[in-house]
Amino acid sequence: MKTKSTKELKLFKLKFISTILVVDLITIILVYFIMPLVQNFPPLSEDFAFQKEVQQVTHIQQYAIVYLISITIHLTSFKLLMKKIYQYLNKYYRKEKISYSEIKEIRKDCINIPYKVFFVQMTLIISVGIIFNFIMLASAFSILRFTLMIVSVASIVSIILLIVTQKFLYNVMITTYEISNKYEKNNGYRITNSQNLIFQMVPFIAVILIIISLIGYSKTVQQEGFSTGNYYKAYLESKNISPQQVSMESLKEILSTIPLQNDSHYYFIISPHDETIFVSSEQGEISDFVLSYRDYFYDQTNGFLYEKFGVDEQLYAMDLTDINGDTWYVGFKYPVMDMDLLIYYFTIIIVLLAVYAILLYIWSHNISNNLIKTSNSLKNIVDTKNIDKEKILPIASNDEFGDLAYYYNKIQELTANNIEQIHNNQETLMERERLASLGQLIGGIAHNLKTPIMSISGATEGLNDLIKEYDASIGDPEVNNDDHHEIAKDMQNWIAKIKTHTEYMSDVITAVKGQAVNLSNEEEVSFTIDELLKRVNILMKHELKNAIVYLNMSLKTNENTTIHGDINSLIQVINNMISNSIQSYQGKPEQNIDLIVERQENKLVISIKDYGSGIPKHIKDKLFKEMITTKGKNGTGLGLYMSYSTIRAHFKGTITVDSEEGKGSTFRIILPL
Repeated sequence: MKTKSTKELKLFKLKFISTILVVDLITIILVYFIMPLVQNFPPLSEDFAFQKEVQQVTHIQQYAIVYLISITIHLTSFKLLMKKIYQYLNKYYRKEKISYSEIKEIRKDCINIPYKVFFVQMTLIISVGIIFNFIMLASAFSILRFTLMIVSVASIVSIILLIVTQKFLYNVMITTYEISNKYEKNNGYRITNSQNLIFQMVPFIAVILIIISLIGYSKTVQQEGFSTGNYYKAYLESKNISPQQVSMESLKEILSTIPLQNDSHYYFIISPHDETIFVSSEQGEISDFVLSYRDYFYDQTNGFLYEKFGVDEQLYAMDLTDINGDTWYVGFKYPVMDMDLLIYYFTIIIVLLAVYAILLYIWSHNISNNLIKTSNSLKNIVDTKNIDKEKILPIASNDEFGDLAYYYNKIQELTANNIEQIHNNQETLMERERLASLGQLIGGIAHNLKTPIMSISGATEGLNDLIKEYDASIGDPEVNNDDHHEIAKDMQNWIAKIKTHTEYMSDVITAVKGQAVNLSNEEEVSFTIDELLKRVNILMKHELKNAIVYLNMSLKTNENTTIHGDINSLIQVINNMISNSIQSYQGKPEQNIDLIVERQENKLVISIKDYGSGIPKHIKDKLFKEMITTKGKNGTGLGLYMSYSTIRAHFKGTITVDSEEGKGSTFRIILPL
């Protein structure tokens, strides 16, 4: 079933088709006025009534037919070429899902179609024009000139349609970036700026040269025709032919005495009512066109007549009255075609076009080089992934390229400043996040330290009692050596307990101190997985205990596996994910979180898995790309965003997530070893 077009697509088609129709109409109108000059049509021959008499289809009707054929060709070819574009726009305006592969195809079409349009239009217009040309014209010389004109018109129309199509398809291209911000280079035909400039400008110049040359040629032969006609006119007037001399035989005798300028010239005699037409050349003739033209325009042209449309043969005719009062016409017919002159014009066209093309190539190549310098500078930034404010682009001209170089340098300065500001802000944000996490830990750490402190306090009381007991036993004959050893053993037990508790306190203090270190003082060191997990367990113990959530650690690789980097940053990332997992249970107690450490080839994978509420798909797709949270006003999304940045920046690793709403989430920290 065919999908109905949206209003927006119909409007797009209407504007596009209307533009094509206007371009074709303007072209036909211009050709209508230029063609008589180029083809050297007889003066006044555009008269509608005259044309109806001498040919079956008038020029206006011919151009109307050509216009209909051209718009049919254009609309048909555009319908085929633009089919995918129309389908895409319909889906776009319907807000339907469009895949990136479709977008890539549309972008490619937006670049390629204008050039396809150019070659298709050129081929079709020239083919139809030449066929039409052979049907309507008889003279080979006229066909040659008409063909040149058709090629010129086809070139202009095709280039204009190329530019128009590019304009419309540029707007289509913009919509694809509204759907997807992905982009790729080298999409579509690769045409450099210099090639494109030559491709569009050379045909314009060629058309101008061809039209000017053809008009110049037509004006030259027209003047030659007038000059020749006036030559014969002067001779005829000098004969002072009287009515008594107006007869077929007498006129032949008189005309034969007039010297011909060229062997191809000949005289003619037309009797009253065109009953008899005599020509002095066996190959000569007086066509019906000449007779009709004489009947319509003899008085306006002062006796100058013409042989058909676009045929370079002219006549001079003089009207004579015989003794009966009837009108005779006598005169001379002569070709005015000058092949040498035409070759001369074509030679000039070719030479000028070649010179122009060379100069245009040099100029466009210079423009391309200026653009290449700027693009190479930008490419260098991409390749090195660094902004260097010391390397500026020289401003070597006071034109658009100078402006481009100036603003490139400004953008580089601005980008460098922004990057510096981003680094500063990132450090500040990470520091705030770390301090916020540290604030949450303080309560738990204080609680964790209470037990060993109380135990140490109790041990000191016990030691104090043993010291008093030992002091009192000195000199007591009832206290033997075994009693002394017993007291010493009790003291050693209390000291061992104190040592255990102080070691635990030392570990806690070390872990807290590591998390409290400022980012600017971070230090990359080597540490083991065992050391990492030990600190994580200490720092998260209180938060897990309060939430009544159990952390199940599973080590599936050697605990002495070494990791190089900032241990405090990695601990903060893991703790942040464990905290998120705790919060995913939304206060529900007696839950589990799995912390799994395993080695996969040359990578260490740390997985934090919970069985909580999971992450909605629309949020999961944006994780790590922007600060987003599922906690509403209770969260900022900063922790996970900064965690991803930390792993990427400090460990050259990445973070992935698998989640399903209502079933839980698994975050994987992947570190290269």
